[in-house]
Amino acid sequence: MKTVYWIGYIFFKSAGKAFFNRRVINEHKLVRDGGVLMCANHESFLDPPLIGISHPLNVTYLARKTLFKGFFKWLYTKWDAIPIDQENPDMTGLKNIIKALKSGKKVVMFPEGERTLHGGLNPGLPGVGLIVAKAQATVQPMRIFGAFDALPRGSGKLKRHQIDVVIGDPIHFTKEELKEYRGKDGYQKISDRIMQAISELTPEG
Repeated sequence: MKTVYWIGYIFFKSAGKAFFNRRVINEHKLVRDGGVLMCANHESFLDPPLIGISHPLNVTYLARKTLFKGFFKWLYTKWDAIPIDQENPDMTGLKNIIKALKSGKKVVMFPEGERTLHGGLNPGLPGVGLIVAKAQATVQPMRIFGAFDALPRGSGKLKRHQIDVVIGDPIHFTKEELKEYRGKDGYQKISDRIMQAISELTPEG
């Protein structure tokens, strides 16, 4: 790990254990070789570091382009984050994600696109399917439990609450499958399959 990334990793890992008794369930299922799209549900602002500290290797985050200013530009660059323009989406961010996956990086993504308002799962967006199809990437479904209770959307108050991160079996889409999943409807089917895998994960493993 890079020094700056390692410092953040240790800090968030220690905080996760101290404040939330964070557990990683089925850690043995984590894919360590090659590019992987780590897809998880989105409960809270806590989710990105929770996913990051669940993997022993460096992971790549997606971050709003507007955050890349001053000190944070330096920090997010050191954390290997990919800038995403949410206000004016273009192909640059998409190409950078695909490039990262093809180069063997582990990229964190939340298929729902935004944090849940009710604690449950929302439908996945077709964008994640597009990335999987273009990068021919392995998908690692993951599910977070407890982050919504610790820091729900719209709340500025952090609460102590048990948080579990459950790792699912990797999904390997074949070239034949990806050829069938073309266009927006096809990409949506990929996203639906990923969300289905996430929905089936439980703290019991």
